[in-house]
Amino acid sequence: MKMLSLETELKSNSYPGRGIVIGKSKDGKYAVTAYFIMGRSENSRNRIFVEEGEGIRTQAFDPSKLSDPSLIIYAPVKVLGNKTIVTNGDQTDTIYELMDRQQTFEQALRTREFEPDEPNYTPRISGIMHVENGSYNYAMSILKSDHGNPASCSRYTFAYENPVNGEGRFIHTYQEDGNPLPSFEGEPKWVEIDGAIDEFTEKIWNSLNEENKVSLFVRYIEIATGTYETRIVNKNK
Repeated sequence: MKMLSLETELKSNSYPGRGIVIGKSKDGKYAVTAYFIMGRSENSRNRIFVEEGEGIRTQAFDPSKLSDPSLIIYAPVKVLGNKTIVTNGDQTDTIYELMDRQQTFEQALRTREFEPDEPNYTPRISGIMHVENGSYNYAMSILKSDHGNPASCSRYTFAYENPVNGEGRFIHTYQEDGNPLPSFEGEPKWVEIDGAIDEFTEKIWNSLNEENKVSLFVRYIEIATGTYETRIVNKNK
């Protein structure tokens, strides 16, 4: 596998859908994550990220234009002790609640499957970061239909121990734009993590398709202390 440029990956794909990046800063000090959302419909584009506790929530930018909140209003990020959960749907709540009851990340996701948005059957992508006592590891998951067949759910979990400085993984919902939208394939992409939080945020935001991008969340967690900085960028202002 070849390490990819995150910027190039984003610039070359007009509609990766929703995406999660998790990795480690080049200086080794920070656990890094980013989550972005995109939209093709007015309903999907009518959103912003707002802070909620230690996490974030999606919210309608113009409530009068919200036609269907079922799959677009949710909490993408929640913090459970020393764990940061990042997902593209309400499975954030499932992971939070079941891990709080001593179940694992994978066990929690066994209770969920892809989204019921025929004919796309959008994959549910999830990530969890564990930062404790100066150590850091993370895992990512994708739940997807079996090549568009909603009768079968394919479940994949990828775990990364002792992540390498300046490296990360990137997973997104769609391979590319299309009708129906083709689901992401393969394991999370190996990408470079470079720059301080503001530079990294700017690189991602400027690389996303201008017409389709909606919101971006970036967090740098100091591995030694667990303290963090967050950036939120919304197209709707």
